[in-house]
Amino acid sequence: MVRDLAHGPRILLRRLRELSAEPLEPQERLDRIVVQIASNMVAEVCSVYVLRADGVLELYATEGLNKESVHTAQLKMGEGLVGTIAASAQPLNLSDAQSHPAFAYLPETGEELFHSFLGVPILRAGRALGVLVVQNRAQRHYSDDEVEALETVAMLLAEMVASGELKKLTKPGQELDLTRPVMVAGEAYGDGIGLGYVVLHDPRVVVTNLLNDDVEFELNRLGEALGSLRIHIDDMLSRREVSMEGEHRAVLEAYRMFAHDRGWVRKLEEAIRNGLTAEAAVERVQSETRARMMRLTDPYLRERMHDFDDLANRLLRQLAGFGAHAAAADTFPNDAIVIARAMGAAELLDYPRANLRGLVLEEGAVTSHIVIVAKAMGIPVVGQATGVVALAEKGDAVIIDGEDGKVHLRPAQDVQKAYEEKVRFRARRQEQFRALRSVDPVTRDGKRISLNMNAGLLVDLPQLADSGAEGIGLFRTELQFMIASTMPKGEEQEAFYRSVIKQAGGRPVTFRTLDIGSDKVVPYFQAAKEENPALGWRAIRLALDRPGLLRTQLRALLKAAGGTELKIMIPMVTEVEEMRQVRALLQKEVLHLSKFGHPLPKKLQYGAMLEVPSLLWQLDELMAESDFVSVGSNDLFQFAMAVDRGNARVSDRFDNLGKPFLRLLRDIARAGERNNTPVTLCGEMAGKPISAMALMGIGYRSVSMSPAAIGPVKAMLLGLDVGALSRMLNEALDDKASTIPMRAILKRFAETHNIPL
Repeated sequence: MVRDLAHGPRILLRRLRELSAEPLEPQERLDRIVVQIASNMVAEVCSVYVLRADGVLELYATEGLNKESVHTAQLKMGEGLVGTIAASAQPLNLSDAQSHPAFAYLPETGEELFHSFLGVPILRAGRALGVLVVQNRAQRHYSDDEVEALETVAMLLAEMVASGELKKLTKPGQELDLTRPVMVAGEAYGDGIGLGYVVLHDPRVVVTNLLNDDVEFELNRLGEALGSLRIHIDDMLSRREVSMEGEHRAVLEAYRMFAHDRGWVRKLEEAIRNGLTAEAAVERVQSETRARMMRLTDPYLRERMHDFDDLANRLLRQLAGFGAHAAAADTFPNDAIVIARAMGAAELLDYPRANLRGLVLEEGAVTSHIVIVAKAMGIPVVGQATGVVALAEKGDAVIIDGEDGKVHLRPAQDVQKAYEEKVRFRARRQEQFRALRSVDPVTRDGKRISLNMNAGLLVDLPQLADSGAEGIGLFRTELQFMIASTMPKGEEQEAFYRSVIKQAGGRPVTFRTLDIGSDKVVPYFQAAKEENPALGWRAIRLALDRPGLLRTQLRALLKAAGGTELKIMIPMVTEVEEMRQVRALLQKEVLHLSKFGHPLPKKLQYGAMLEVPSLLWQLDELMAESDFVSVGSNDLFQFAMAVDRGNARVSDRFDNLGKPFLRLLRDIARAGERNNTPVTLCGEMAGKPISAMALMGIGYRSVSMSPAAIGPVKAMLLGLDVGALSRMLNEALDDKASTIPMRAILKRFAETHNIPL
């Protein structure tokens, strides 16, 4: 029988659209769908298999096979032709199915009569949700048009599965694969446990209108959107500040290649001609490509999948601007867990803090700024959770464990209960730490340790009293700039600093001057593209080249602290001369304010952040020039060990408790003692009991950390004999022959002396 293949799929899709609008029970709807497909494709059999959570493909509807086998015929993933299609996510087109090595005979179906076989995966976001099959008695090879038509229909079925309509048909105790619990293992970056619901940082454009009424109109929309996308990519590549876009040039070049790929465009046009809207065509081709690429073993090619995904999402957003509607943003859930491939620190600050329960990243490293900001906000973080964005659906229940780096999507009841118990236990521990708030941080042998907290926003300040911190050892002034849409004026900065000093209630606050550049992007401040931004134009280098910016900030700080004490520290000092230059600018501002009768701080302390190794050969000059020195351990470690803290492959390669870094830190502490200059340390090291213990052992008596870390660190130091630890540590650091890791030595000391880590 010859039929008009050009109109076949379109007629079929129209009929299926009418069916999906009718008020039918799910089983009846499926039964009528398979009848329509069989009749349209002149097939004697049409069957739908749906994947269950236990990895079994169950027959949900059939036309042409034994009706008694519906919901009883089953094939495991990878078993038989249907299982092979689901496992490979590839169509299978056979003229003689029985002769295929994967053929599995199911006597209950009665399919031995049929020879030709065409099966396509039912895909959504690259995941196989089931298989759609047509069969004929006669041996024939199905045409490319028929394969295309069946794949288009499979997309409609995927939406049916995703909508949850088929849940009613599942047997008691069974779940569909789409709703199955998934555990993704990542890296623990921020301590704590978060229970909540998924919010995708880059939400998918939800395509609601799948079927088109006008092929030419949809082809034109696709052409316009592709043209616009290509111009946008070319524009991004031609700009000097590509790196400020948060994209790497190589990625953009890959985008450009994909955007001009004729094969990809041809597939999209073909899907539109078969009856899909431009958006549905993009989603279908994206899903098929992703399904194929997810099964690749080559890491480079798998990485390209991300590029392709990003491109397809950009195209969907372009189309959404051409008349289709992106899904309306729902209200932000009360218990939100944000899931992203990667994001900037400023983007995190855009979310309502009160509703945030956790952050999951596919990329990132423990010392990247986004992680530091998240920890400062007191939310658990899991990084390197590969593939989590594709597996998660908006609104899914999710648990993140910042202790062992696990993400539980759609957790089972028992997992949920176990974590609720874990949260209650942590709350009890926090209560114990809170009980230590008023206890003086004095070691067993009578050494007083100053415990301070890091902050950067007004929302952080209530934690000053809650944590029992002595003061703020590092106030990151750049966060005010990162969350603002325009440059904060002098008066706005002054009001902000005044509010910080007021809320600190007499406790000391150390303000770090503006540290922007590197990965801390300020939207309104365009800088040139840099090969190595962490080593480039940032922090004090930028501020000295823009003295107006620095002077405005210094004036705002001086005015805000009128009549009280003020501590200012300068980030990323490389040469002592920079300290002298900033001091001269500070002096000018002091003279200016006194000339106009403004009240000045009654005490002004001026210090440097030691983050650049060049200062190690200028320690005595630095101490003479500064009232205090603060070691920025994150950047100092990054520069001393030549490891990019944003690169997960190397960021954990070397231990900050290794001999080289501990000796370096010891030299700084000794220089402070020699010059009678207070030395403090703020960074990741201060916030972990074991590394805080090491710092105390090599001479540090003041540290600054995230508020949540103060309780555990205080509990550790109360049982610590610093004198004994110092003797043991110094001996180990001076021993050039020993190969025992310092971390192991510290753990052994803690165990022997019963110190809680």
